[in-house]
Amino acid sequence: MTMSRRQFVGSAAAASIANLATPHLLPAQSSEPIRIGLLAAKTGPLASGGIDMDLALTMYLKERENTLAGRKVELIVADTAGVPATARTKAQELVEKNNVHCIIGPLAAFEALAIADYLTEKEIPTLGVAAAEDMTQRHPSPWFVRLTSTSAQCAYPLADYGAKELQYKKVVTIADDFAYGHEMCAGFQRAFEDSGGKIIQKIFTPLATPDYGSYVAQVKAADAIFLGTAGSNGFRFLRQFIEYGLKDKMAVIGGMTALDESVLRNMGDEALGILTTSWYSAELDNPLNKAFAPTFRKQFKYDPGYYAGSTYVSGEVLEVALKSIKANIEDKKALMAAIRGSNADTVRGVIKFDEFGNAIGNVYIRKVTKNDGRLVNSVIKTYPDVTQFWTYDKVAFLKNPVYSRDYPPAKNLEQ
Repeated sequence: MTMSRRQFVGSAAAASIANLATPHLLPAQSSEPIRIGLLAAKTGPLASGGIDMDLALTMYLKERENTLAGRKVELIVADTAGVPATARTKAQELVEKNNVHCIIGPLAAFEALAIADYLTEKEIPTLGVAAAEDMTQRHPSPWFVRLTSTSAQCAYPLADYGAKELQYKKVVTIADDFAYGHEMCAGFQRAFEDSGGKIIQKIFTPLATPDYGSYVAQVKAADAIFLGTAGSNGFRFLRQFIEYGLKDKMAVIGGMTALDESVLRNMGDEALGILTTSWYSAELDNPLNKAFAPTFRKQFKYDPGYYAGSTYVSGEVLEVALKSIKANIEDKKALMAAIRGSNADTVRGVIKFDEFGNAIGNVYIRKVTKNDGRLVNSVIKTYPDVTQFWTYDKVAFLKNPVYSRDYPPAKNLEQ
């Protein structure tokens, strides 16, 4: 029987990851700059997020005079345009033309899936931002870590909070029609229904939807609607949702990027009171974030959110790892082992990694409020040390299919 590359990566991952656990530290091999490749969608429907990724990582490096662990750093940024084929081409250019030592990004789940096998084959250390579930579940790579969360990881706590503390019984979900939206809504559905609630309607919209009017008109009466949107889509949907008079009839709650700080800057008081969930908020009260968020805001005139936070955290984790291996980034196995064992203190809080390379860290329930005249995501509850498996048994979890539009089955849809 022929084994596909993806099957090979999945079956070999555990052994390969184990091999990274005992790296052989070598003397530094080069005085050349460390070359970091950033894959970011700076054009297309996800451009606002990709631009923030670039701004924050560039800011992180400039704060350190483009030097990490005593070694100069060169950042090479490639625009993926939010297109899988372009992401793969740009990844190949970074590796084969620019000879990068590691890659940060890309943003979208479908971009990450398009390049995963290539980066594993080339053994390129990758600090992932995209939330594609299976990259740290059934098909992990020894060369990949995710510093943000899976698509569903932050949706679980919001589902728990909605069912148990807000007493929601019926919820509608609406999301962008790609892997991130599918997986986020599936995780929310699973946790919400396991807590006694019902998902009565699931709506998926094209990523580049110009007008949400026809979708808003379909929304059924419920306690709340969950937004699984990215980029500016949450803002554009909500604007029409309000125009139809629905915000007065049902609550709005959202996933990690639905009302990201980069979106809030374009909104008015209609956003007040909306709850979302994420591993980050510009309002987090920890020393590192109290330095980062105001500096970012002063420089760019708005607060950092998911996208900016993701690459800033990537820089923090990478720097901790590089210090532990004396900046010898040429020893790729040592670098990956150092990253996975870093337990770094970051602007999102302390994060560590599970055996699959996925971040374990706090998840925050946030409420849109006003602070100094601007809209912010105020933290109202913290769920500590949330894993990608939530409260579910890991072995049983991995025997099930990856989350999708159709899994888990929706048994409570109303006709």
